[in-house]
Amino acid sequence: MRHVDLNADLGEGYGAYACGDDAAMLGLVTSANVACGLHAGDPEIMAATFRLAREKGVAVGAHPGFPDLWGFGRRRMPFTPAEIERLVAYQIGAAAALAAYAGHRITYVKAHGALANVAAAEPDIAAAVARAVRAVDPGLALLAIALTAQVPAGEAAGLAVHQEIFADRGYTAEGQLIPRGEPGALIAGAEEAADRVLAMVEAGAIVTAGGARLPTPIRSICVHGDSAHAVATARAVRARLEGAGIRLAPFAA
Repeated sequence: MRHVDLNADLGEGYGAYACGDDAAMLGLVTSANVACGLHAGDPEIMAATFRLAREKGVAVGAHPGFPDLWGFGRRRMPFTPAEIERLVAYQIGAAAALAAYAGHRITYVKAHGALANVAAAEPDIAAAVARAVRAVDPGLALLAIALTAQVPAGEAAGLAVHQEIFADRGYTAEGQLIPRGEPGALIAGAEEAADRVLAMVEAGAIVTAGGARLPTPIRSICVHGDSAHAVATARAVRARLEGAGIRLAPFAA
C-alpha cells in the first residue's frame, strides 16, 4: 500500500493564549511541527504538545522561525545567514530538550513562516538552515517545501530530505506558494483541499492555480494548525487519502 505523511504546525499558542485545536489535530496527523518559542510557543506549551504527541503516536519535529511573536513569524527580519544558522540551531536545541523532557524525540526540522519562504527562494538562507540542522544532529531529517532551494541545500548538507506539499495553500505557475493576501493563496474549503491533495499525490506533482502539473516526490502533506478550518481540512484530507487506499504514516521514524 502507498503511504504518505500528514503534518501540521502545532504548539503555536503563547502563555495564556491558545492557537488552534492541537488535541484534535494530534488525533488526525502523523507528524507535528512544534513551535520552538521564538515565533510562538513556550516551554509549557512545547512540553504539553510533545507529551500529547507521544501519547497519540505522532512523530515530532522542530519548527523554528524568526523571533517575531507579534508577527507570528510571518515577517522577514534582517538577519544574516550566519545569524539565521544560530537562531535555527538554538530552536532545535530547545525542541530536543523539551521533547526529551516529555519522553519523546524530535526526528526532523521544518522551517516556519517567513523563514521557510525565504529559505525556499534564497539558496544562502536555505544552506544556513541546513547547516544548523546538521550541526545540532546530522541524524535529523529536513522537511522541505517541494521544488524549492530547501531541497538541494538539505541534500548538500548530507541530510535526509523529505518534500512536502500544502493542503490549504495555492501554488504559482512556478510551483511556489502564492503569497498570503493574494487571490488563491488560501484554500478554505475542506473538501476542495482534500480533492487537491489526492490529485497531487496520485499525480506525483504539484497542481498550480492554472492547472499545470509540476512533478515532485511528495512525502508529506501540511495542514496549517492555526487555520479556522484546520481540523475539518485535516479530517477531510485523511479520509480522502485513506479512501483511495493511501496509508497515513510518518515520513521520519
